[in-house]
Amino acid sequence: MQHRQRPDLRPGAGHRRRPARRRRLTPTSAARHHSGGDGQRRHHHRHHHRHDHAGESGVAGAGTRDPHGTFLLRGSDRCTWLSTGPRGAPSRLEAVTLTFREDGLGPAFVDYVTAWDLQRELHAEVVAGERTDTVLLLEHPAVFTASRRTAEHERPTDTAGAPVIEVDRGGKITFHGPGQLVGYPIVRLPDHVKVVDYVRRLEEAIIAVCADFGVTTARIPGRTGVWLRADDKGGERKIAAIGIRVRKGVAMHGFSLNCNVDLSWYDRFVPCGISDADVTSLSAELGRDVPVREVVASVRRHLDELLAWGPFVPTPDYDARPDPAKTPAPVGVAVLSYPAR
Repeated sequence: MQHRQRPDLRPGAGHRRRPARRRRLTPTSAARHHSGGDGQRRHHHRHHHRHDHAGESGVAGAGTRDPHGTFLLRGSDRCTWLSTGPRGAPSRLEAVTLTFREDGLGPAFVDYVTAWDLQRELHAEVVAGERTDTVLLLEHPAVFTASRRTAEHERPTDTAGAPVIEVDRGGKITFHGPGQLVGYPIVRLPDHVKVVDYVRRLEEAIIAVCADFGVTTARIPGRTGVWLRADDKGGERKIAAIGIRVRKGVAMHGFSLNCNVDLSWYDRFVPCGISDADVTSLSAELGRDVPVREVVASVRRHLDELLAWGPFVPTPDYDARPDPAKTPAPVGVAVLSYPAR
């Protein structure tokens, strides 16, 4: 009696081994996968490539995600990276937390270019999977930063004491200086979080911070950032600016929240290209000094919550306003583009 020879089903026998792929699993299916259960069944996934391009309203493009053979497991409060070996077998399970670095709060201000170089270094490490998501919290000495979409008439009329640096983020021109908390989240965006959704999370975190200090703020559709409604203190006014860049699925640049910054700097230029609104700070709204260090704990708490990527209920918006990025410059004013650094 002849016996039929069973096919060799060992990994790599009779067929070419496929490279490990990165997939996103639910916590339940991740547990089955790690335990060798039915989570090991093969699934097919589409690969969505997001191109690196100049965006609008404080957003600069998004890039393709790097194929490093890792699974992104998304839990209820924090993400986990699972490295995979041959045929998707798990080889390393590692919890990922959101790391905060307070690299320079007054009087130890951080030069803008130095901080930018650090951002790029951390960005490369997060892209390569060598570092967890990291948020830099710091203050800069006085500096203007202008994106490529900044028009000439929006630039400072007086640059004494503050250089103008061309940057590769979205948005237009803004100011950074002592008394302003600047946050640079270097974070990998999960597949279900689009670039605009990420910006909304940053805005929501700052709205929550302002609420902790008794200041009511919200978004204005068409204008990125965090705003106060017009009242007996003045017209609509911006308390926080946002401008980001996303490349290879990882964000950089971020937000600036005015705490006790000298607001006279904003008289020199058209902040974010918006000429029909004002700028304010926590100190101006509360009538007392609110130093940056007093705000840090609240910022960390709300960023940690919203950058866990779970669902959230957004604060209701104020009335929509025109997007300055889509508003033509005045007649006779040239709109110039400047190369990114």
